[in-house]
Amino acid sequence: MKKRTGWLIGALALTAGGIGAAVSKRKRKHMHASKRADVWARPGMLVTFRAELMPGRERDERTFRVKQLLSSGRVSLHGVDGEHAEKEFEPVQFDRPVA
Repeated sequence: MKKRTGWLIGALALTAGGIGAAVSKRKRKHMHASKRADVWARPGMLVTFRAELMPGRERDERTFRVKQLLSSGRVSLHGVDGEHAEKEFEPVQFDRPVA
């Protein structure tokens, strides 16, 4: 193999590695951005506490409106003190009529 051919193959390998690293970085950045947008609650949304947490209360008495979504993934509610996690609520039912 001639000296120039070696240089050419080396340059091509270096370029391919650089392009591969750039594409990988871009994919990772895009993946993280899409995960942040995927949240379980939005401000103004109705959420219902699980019956085990508020025994003896009807569904309407356990339903509250989300005031604020916190950076930790928890929510603050209108009419209830404190921060609450997703596992404290019943799964969201999109086919349920809004009261």
